[in-house]
Amino acid sequence: MMRRTAVILFMILLSSCWRSFGMLDPADFLALQSIRKSLYDLHGSTFFSRWDFTGDPCTFPGVFCSGNRVVGLALGDPRAGSPGLAGRLSPALGRLSALAELSLVPGRVAGPIPTSLSLCRSLRFLALSHNFLYGSVPPSLASLRRLRTLDLSFNLLSGQIPPAIAAIPALSNLILCHNRLSGQIPSFPLSSPLLRLDLKLNSLSGAIPALPPSLRYLSLASNRLSGPVDRVLPRLARLNYLDLSMNKLSGQIPGQIFSFPISSLQLQRNVFSGPVRPVGSMPAGATVDLSHNRLTGPVPAALAAAERLYLNSNWFSGDVPATFVDRVVAGAIRVLYLQHNYLTGFRISPAATIPLSTSLCLQYNCMVPPLDTPCPVKAGRRKTRPAAQCGWREV
Repeated sequence: MMRRTAVILFMILLSSCWRSFGMLDPADFLALQSIRKSLYDLHGSTFFSRWDFTGDPCTFPGVFCSGNRVVGLALGDPRAGSPGLAGRLSPALGRLSALAELSLVPGRVAGPIPTSLSLCRSLRFLALSHNFLYGSVPPSLASLRRLRTLDLSFNLLSGQIPPAIAAIPALSNLILCHNRLSGQIPSFPLSSPLLRLDLKLNSLSGAIPALPPSLRYLSLASNRLSGPVDRVLPRLARLNYLDLSMNKLSGQIPGQIFSFPISSLQLQRNVFSGPVRPVGSMPAGATVDLSHNRLTGPVPAALAAAERLYLNSNWFSGDVPATFVDRVVAGAIRVLYLQHNYLTGFRISPAATIPLSTSLCLQYNCMVPPLDTPCPVKAGRRKTRPAAQCGWREV
């Protein structure tokens, strides 16, 4: 009994001494030791060279303290070109109960994401991108109610996105791109403060669900998504970046999206069909790519406000509006790709010249191109469509 009492008194005295000298809390100290044992520097990295546990861990590179607790942990040298770390993430990360920010530089850290991270209830920023983490996205991360940024991109994660993740009340950035995730995109509460959703280059399928109108950045490219978007996109009026390319999305493109404050609109390589009817005024200087779809009807004059416009490989017909010609000659349109459509005219003066800074391609339409301009190699060599292909079109 006396021995047990002596041990307890010793631990109390040790803890008291650590606090009085501003040293780290013993629980955090032991957690950092476990984290260090599970990771190591790749050749050329010296991140752990100053992790000497005979000193104060709050002075270690990548360790940030408030009082005697670890509140931030940046694992690895964040400078560009650093070789990064290897090993595995230790479950001891969950013992850092005051941790608010955790990041991992690009490297070769493998293994699953520790479910113990759900014990870090103060965590606001979690970024573990560009490594070799595998397994599923832990559903337990949904218990991090203060989490604002979750970045697990460029890993080998698989399985579904846990629906509860979408319901984290403070989440404003969800970045899970370049993984092997499958299943459907979970539904987000319309009251969510989400600003950025990046799920590109996965194997997600099904329809795009209702998304919160707070979104500014949405990238769902290179998945297996299908169905129409006319009930989803019109509500996202604050978008300034939209990329839905390389999917199987269908139906008409909602005209409202062309009036959004958008700088980049990427809808190429889907099966969108029907005419394009922009609603409202389109912001100037945007990049718009509607190529490789099944769009029909005339080219809308409103799209001439774009700085880079890709309409190639569709079923557009009729004359190109004069607004496009004027802006091309003035150098206001830097890229205009109209090849592989059913267009019948591009009314440009024989004396006009195209600025060297502008790329214009008109070949393989129902007209002889009025001027010879360099086209992409993929446009082929034929300048004009066969007459038989143009006879049944309204040209």
